[in-house]
Amino acid sequence: MKQIRTEDGVGQVLCHDITQIVKDVTKGPLFRKGHVITREDIPVLLSLGKDHVYIWEKDETMLHENEAAQILCHICKGKHIHASEAKEGKIELIADCDGLLKVNTELLRKINMLGQMMIASRHGNFPVKKGDVLAGTRIIPLVIEKEKMEQAKRMAGDETILELKPFVHKKAGIVTTGNEVYHGRIQDTFTPVVKEKLMEYDVEILDCKICDDSHERITTAISELAGRGAQLILCTGGMSVDPDDRTPLAIKNTGARVVSYGVPVLPGAMFMLAYLDNIPLVGLPGCVMYAKRTIFDLVLPRIMADDLVTAKELAELGEGGLCLNCPLCTFPQCGFGR
Repeated sequence: MKQIRTEDGVGQVLCHDITQIVKDVTKGPLFRKGHVITREDIPVLLSLGKDHVYIWEKDETMLHENEAAQILCHICKGKHIHASEAKEGKIELIADCDGLLKVNTELLRKINMLGQMMIASRHGNFPVKKGDVLAGTRIIPLVIEKEKMEQAKRMAGDETILELKPFVHKKAGIVTTGNEVYHGRIQDTFTPVVKEKLMEYDVEILDCKICDDSHERITTAISELAGRGAQLILCTGGMSVDPDDRTPLAIKNTGARVVSYGVPVLPGAMFMLAYLDNIPLVGLPGCVMYAKRTIFDLVLPRIMADDLVTAKELAELGEGGLCLNCPLCTFPQCGFGR
C-alpha cells in the first residue's frame, strides 16, 4: 500500500473502499477496492475529504483488510452460521437457524488482545433467531501483518469462537405436586404457566400428572414419564425447605445425577436440575408461576438445544443473576443472566 496525493491518482488502483456519508441519506462505499481512479473521480474524492488516497502496492508480508477479515471470520464461524461479504475489513456472522448461541469466551478474549483486529458478539447461552446477527468483526488498519493473522490462526487451532446449536423438538412430561392441588382444594395455576413457556420452543406435552406430597408417588410419576419417552420432565411445586416439600427428595430417589439444588439467581434460588440418564429433570420453584422471568428462562434454552448444564455454570450466574423486576420487562435485552 502506498499513499499518494489524490490529484496524482489517475490510473491508480484503490486498495480500500472509500465511504460516503450524507446525514439521513446514505452511508456506504462510493468507491470500492480495486476501482481505477479516473480524472472525473478526483473532485469527488476531494469533496469526501480525501486529499490523499492509498493505492495498492504488493507486499508479501502484509494483507489487505478484507483478506485478513476472511481469516478472522474463519476463526469465528462455527456450525449453522454464515458470513456477510467483507466490506472495509468488516464481516458479520449471521444465524442460519433458531438456536442457542455458544461463545468461546476465552478464545474471544485472546484474539481481541492481539490488537489491530476486533470481534464483538452477542452474549452466549441465549436464544437467537434465524437471520439474527451474532457477531461483527473488523480489521482495524487498512493493511495488517500477515504474521499477526497467522498468530491468530495458531491461537485458535481447530476451535471456533462461535457455534449455534439448533433447538431440538422434545416431548415433555409435567409433574404437578401438592396436596392442595391433588385434593382439588385450589386450582392448578402453575402448569399453564409452564406450558406457555414450553410453547416458545414448540415442545410437545406428553402428559401432565398431579401428585400429592408423597415423595414416593412423585418418584413413580417421574419414572413413568421417562418410561413413556419423555425427553424433558418438569416438576412444579414442593421445592422449598418446609418439611412437607418433598419434590427434591423425589427427584434424588429416581437415581438421577443431581447437578444442583439451589442456584444464585433471584427469582429462582430453589431451582433444581438433574439428569436421569440423558433426560433433564427440573424442579421448578413457586416463583416461576408468578414472576415474569426467572432461572427457568435462563436454563430452558440450553435444555432445548441439548446443551449440558454444569454446576460451575450455574454458580457463575451469580453475577447478573439478580432480576430487577423492571416495570417494563425487556428480557433478554437486559442484564439478567449475563
